[in-house]
Order: sequence, then structure tokens, then C-alpha cells
Amino acid sequence: MGTWALAASIVNGVVGGGIFTLPRSMAASAGPYTMLVYLGCALAMGAVVICFAEAGSRVPTSGGAYGTVEAAFGRRWAFLCGIYIWLASVLACGGIAAAFCDGIGTLTPALAGPGARIVLLLLMFGGIMTVNLLGVGLAARIIASGTVIKLIPLGLFLVVGTVAILGGHRPPESHAAPTPLDLASFGAAVQLALFAFCGMETPLAASGEVADPARTVPKATMLAMVFVPFLYIAIQLVAQGLLGPALAGSAEPLADAMGAVNPTLGLVLLFGAALSRLVWIGSDIFGAPRVLFAFGRDGLLPAVFGRVHPTWQTPYVAILFHTVLAFLLAATGTFEGLAILSTLATAGIYFLACAAALSLRRRDVAIGGRPLTFRILAPAAWVGMAAMVLLVAIGKMGDILGFVGVTVGSLALFAVMRPPRR
Repeated sequence: MGTWALAASIVNGVVGGGIFTLPRSMAASAGPYTMLVYLGCALAMGAVVICFAEAGSRVPTSGGAYGTVEAAFGRRWAFLCGIYIWLASVLACGGIAAAFCDGIGTLTPALAGPGARIVLLLLMFGGIMTVNLLGVGLAARIIASGTVIKLIPLGLFLVVGTVAILGGHRPPESHAAPTPLDLASFGAAVQLALFAFCGMETPLAASGEVADPARTVPKATMLAMVFVPFLYIAIQLVAQGLLGPALAGSAEPLADAMGAVNPTLGLVLLFGAALSRLVWIGSDIFGAPRVLFAFGRDGLLPAVFGRVHPTWQTPYVAILFHTVLAFLLAATGTFEGLAILSTLATAGIYFLACAAALSLRRRDVAIGGRPLTFRILAPAAWVGMAAMVLLVAIGKMGDILGFVGVTVGSLALFAVMRPPRR
């Protein structure tokens, strides 16, 4: 895999189905400060990306953040990083699935009720899980073809929306007084915005399978993560320009914004959003359970997670566990709530990754060639770590306690399992 292919993979991992819902959530939480929140999160992520880029050039092995944390601090903290990666994935999967049901309910109101929602989730998760259980080849082909489907509606939205705004389209005026911004809402907006930037750690797990990884990994990471903020800000601006104050109350903001230009295009966006979410969920169930499988295989989790089906040769226990948990989360949670919880888990990944970059630089670790060295690595790492601590600190007390509980519980589990040294 070369630079552009890896960069495209990172963009695919970051730009998930949540972008079809995010503009509404951001407008409702941050209001006129939405762009400032995006820019602040982009700067924080820029610091994290610098750490990922240098650490990836120093330890260009499969595993991404997990591999660099293990090289820097050992298996205990790598295990915690892996738990964060899996937890962020399953929470995000539940959130995107919840958004998928909301979108289907908008497209077909008869499916908007709680009973229909459960049936829809069962069919969706059951179908995707079956495809993943039957073999990696079929699942990979479906995900690869679906990636193009995911990007087409976003391109259509930006082109048509921009043309409409430049052509004189104006959103309906609202005479309602703006809702005052409180600290809790602003904190939620920051967490939701960072959720939109998360995901690069998953495709970077294949760092050991790219050409000249010491150069390819950092270049691809930088290219992808420079492109993503521009894409998100452009989508937010176009949605705001088409819907105005109504954006904050829209169930399907991109589809409603397109519908304001042309009702038929609105339906196309609704359909495209549903397909995009399905592709993202399929990709998640394809990759994330392999973390549980690897831990079970290596003695870091109960051995049952390391079982492989005798016929299909897939990690069926890990896939079943991950899918059932995602189903339960989607059936009982909302996109915004699950996205925020996923972001807190990701904050743990990025904190450890920034600390690992500092440690690898201090020890001058370099595996497989001369690494990249950024003069601003130290300030970038401290900014990244401080941003992740702040991200957790502004959360609700219950969410913070849950994050602490996962951290302490994971470290305790590692101590109990006592995996053999490698």
C-alpha cells in the first residue's frame, strides 16, 4: 500500500456515517460558535497527528497506536490502548446504527416506532454479522465497493449546495431568540466535533503492510488529516447556508438541506446516508472484533475470544460478542450520547499515543530506517495530551466515572490474566 492508498484508507476510516448527522448536533450544541469548535478540535488533532506521524515512522509495525504504545511502555499499557480502541469502535458502531434507524424512520415513517426500530436493528446487524462470519473475502469486497457509495452523496451535497447558495438560495428566517450557550452544551459540541475527527487509528493498524512505512505512514496521515477538517467545515457551512436556524432541529440535516433545493435530491441524500452508515457499520464489524480475537489468542482476554470457526475460519465468538453489544447500545442509546462516549475512549488512545511519541523520541527508537523528526514534537505532544485530558474533564460526571472505571478495570484484568512475556 502506497501513500495515496493509505491516505484514502484513513479518510475512509475517519469520514464515517456520523457526518450525515453531525451538522445538526453541532448547530444545536454550539450554535454560532460551531466553526470555532471545529477549528479548535482541528488544532488539537493536528498536534495528535504530528505524534502519530513521528511515532509511526519510528515503529512502522502493524498495530498502529497499539504498536507504538507497546514499543514505548510495554504490554500493560498497550493492552489498555487496545481496550480503548475496541471500546471506541463498539460505541461508535452503536451510535451510527442509532442514526441509521433515525434516517430510515425519516425515509419511511412507518418504521419510526420502537418496535420497528428493534426489528430493523436485528435485520441490519444480523445480515452484516452473517456476512462477516461467512468469510473475510466476501466482507472485504462488499466494504470496498460500498466506500465509493459513501463518498458520492457527500460530493453531491457539496456541489449542489454550493451552487444553490451562490445562485441566491436563502434559508427561511427565524425570529426565535437564540438559545444561550451553556458550558455543558459547549462541552458536548467539542466532544462531538472530535468524534468526527476520530478513526485514523484503525487503518493505521496496517502500518506494517505498507511500502516504505517510515515515510509512507507519516505522509499519508498528514495528507488525510489535513483534508478532513476542510471537508467537515465545508459540509457544515453548506448545511447552515441551506437551512439556517432550522439546521439545529433537523433529523436528517444533509437530506433536509438538499430537499430545500430539490425534494428529489433530498431523497437521494437520505438513501445515500443510509447506505453510508451501513458501509461504516460493516467496516467496523469487519475490523474491530479482531482486537478481541487477538487478545483472546494472546492470553490477554479469556481464550474463548480467540476461537476460530472450523469451517469459515473467522473469529466467530469475537464477532458475535461485538455485534450483540453494538445492537444493545443502538437499541437503548442515541447517536449523540454514544458518540460522546466513543470520543472519551478515543481520548485515552490519543493520550497514550502522544506520550509514546515523546518516549520513543527520548530513547531514539528507530525500527526499519531513519525516522521523521519534528522540531515541534514535544510541544505538540503536550498540547495533544492536555487536549485529551480536557476532553474527558468537560464530560458529564457519569461519563468520566465510566472512563475511569474502564481504565482501572482494564489494568486490573491485565494483572489477573498475567499473559506470558514475549
